[in-house]
Amino acid sequence: MALSLSIHDFPLPPNLRAAAVLVPVFRDAAGELHVVMVRRTAFGVHGGQLAFPGGKPEPQDAADLWTTARREAFEEIGLPTTSVELLAALPTVPVPSGFRISPFLGRIERPAAWQRQVSEVDEVLEIPLRHLAAPATHTEEIWELAGWPGPRQVPFYRVGPEGRYPLWGASYRILQPLLPRLLAGEWELGAR
Repeated sequence: MALSLSIHDFPLPPNLRAAAVLVPVFRDAAGELHVVMVRRTAFGVHGGQLAFPGGKPEPQDAADLWTTARREAFEEIGLPTTSVELLAALPTVPVPSGFRISPFLGRIERPAAWQRQVSEVDEVLEIPLRHLAAPATHTEEIWELAGWPGPRQVPFYRVGPEGRYPLWGASYRILQPLLPRLLAGEWELGAR
């Protein structure tokens, strides 16, 4: 019998390592809100998955995870650190791969073109929030993956060309409670 997927289904390592991600949002010329995500390259435990730009802290970050999130966004998608305004530090998200992710919501000035780090990022996606809010985009399926404690019902958003990419896992857990807050106008998201 399938059960709903929960972070409690997976044992978490005792000493989670810090990581930070930027949740970049912007309003386009037509006034539509978008969130920027990346599709990871095929390597690694999160290969091929949708994620927010981010990673582990480096010594130059001075133990400041907000600095880590902005540095990683610059390295992964070419977003200048001066083009990001902090709106909120969001609740941390523990993941079974051994990290405690600190997400930061940032209003961005979208660059003329994204400069993806080809070794880590296959694609940069600008996802309209109205698309994520559409009932047909949000779904659940029964999945069974290696290392899982049996089949689980997994909630996710269908995004990308023809909805072929599932936005699930930690990225889903960050975005799902944030989406109604963004759409309700909790933060000023006018053009930067």
